[in-house]
Amino acid sequence: MSPELISILVLAVVFVIATTRSINMGALAFAAAFAVGTLVADLDADGIFAGFPGDLFVVLVGVTYLFAIARSNGTTDWLVHASVRLVRGRVALIPWVMFALTGALTAIGAVSPAAVAIVAPIALSFAARYGISPLLMGAMVVHGAQGGGFSPISIYGSIVNGIVEREKLPGNEVTLFLASLIVNLVIAAVVFVACGGLRLWRQGSVTEVDGGALKGRGELRDQQQPTGTGTTTDPGTHPSPSASPSPTATATRETAPAPTSSLPLTPPRIATLLSLVALVVAVLVLDLDAGLTAITLAVVLSAVWPDASRKAVGEIAWPTVLLICGVLTYVGVLDEMGTVTWAGEGVGGIGVPLLAAVLLCYIGAIVSAFASSVGIMGALIPLAVPFLAQGEIGAVGMVAALAVSATVVDVSPFSTNGALVLAAAPDVDRERFFRQLMVYGGIVVAVVPAVVWLLMVVPGWG
Repeated sequence: MSPELISILVLAVVFVIATTRSINMGALAFAAAFAVGTLVADLDADGIFAGFPGDLFVVLVGVTYLFAIARSNGTTDWLVHASVRLVRGRVALIPWVMFALTGALTAIGAVSPAAVAIVAPIALSFAARYGISPLLMGAMVVHGAQGGGFSPISIYGSIVNGIVEREKLPGNEVTLFLASLIVNLVIAAVVFVACGGLRLWRQGSVTEVDGGALKGRGELRDQQQPTGTGTTTDPGTHPSPSASPSPTATATRETAPAPTSSLPLTPPRIATLLSLVALVVAVLVLDLDAGLTAITLAVVLSAVWPDASRKAVGEIAWPTVLLICGVLTYVGVLDEMGTVTWAGEGVGGIGVPLLAAVLLCYIGAIVSAFASSVGIMGALIPLAVPFLAQGEIGAVGMVAALAVSATVVDVSPFSTNGALVLAAAPDVDRERFFRQLMVYGGIVVAVVPAVVWLLMVVPGWG
């Protein structure tokens, strides 16, 4: 049995054990990386740790640290209230506002994880407060980021168009952008309907009472037990349409606002809002690292207001950090030993261009669910050149299908965007939310590559 096939089988075993036993998948993946890297790939410790995602570790820790402080001092509550006022009480519009916001950020040049890191904590805080499915809100944020991710001036768009030009393939920047935007918009609409969006529309306009609770929102509240350092929510406590619910029914004791009709802007909240603005400017304008910037701002806030941020470090999503870093370290071992290249070259050698095309789309989707989307596109597009040269498949459609397949799966909890969504969600059962994201990501991986292949490759675009 080849080393590459052994490494894939070990990954499958890791998934099976993690889903059937109460073991953190990241810890299992670290052990698998050590075993496979040492015994199969003949790697030393440096070679194994080469795949450790240090940048993602800092992003996850920094962003969740900063927003834990924002939840503790009531800043996220203030932002949620402002969002409700902005849409005149139509809670059903908020997921679409988040979709449009992340899409606009990536379309004008923000890196997709940076846009998600900025928007997801606010969006998920809103979802927790108003009983919106966290899966719905997280999917809207990620698909919004990917929907705008291939504009001609975006990071993804510039990279893919550069690869196409370097490989001397026909390209169409507008087609690439519209293909990603339309696919992600359609998926977002499906998720909106499937995850209770129509109920939000039927709810109509809502009225804020008791510092953020909603009249008539009882039927929208997910009956789930949150975990973490905060007080758990009683799933049996639902406000009636005519009664004002207790603040503890909608938030942890650390984050529950005072029972007033509006939240005042206290000095800690003003400073936190300015920190969030500084994070946006640093990432989007100054091109600074999102994780390092967030953790620096969090440290400054902690130093000035230690009482409000004392518990913030404990609220960093450490289990999520272990899970993501462990899995991606193992994926790094796969890349180091050439498993990804081995699979791609095997598909590229198939003599049936249409079959090779759909298999490349699936490889892009599966690998990208655990690794860098840009890296996968950079590897797979050149592999498609030989059968594109035969003229049986249109290059524009094939490139668009590969790009969409490799990025639409970023809602997976093992990808950077999915990990940020998982880490940013307050007041949720993280194990349950992780399973929801994993199942949803699996559905996207199974369905979307075949659909985009059928719509973009089979007709022979370009």
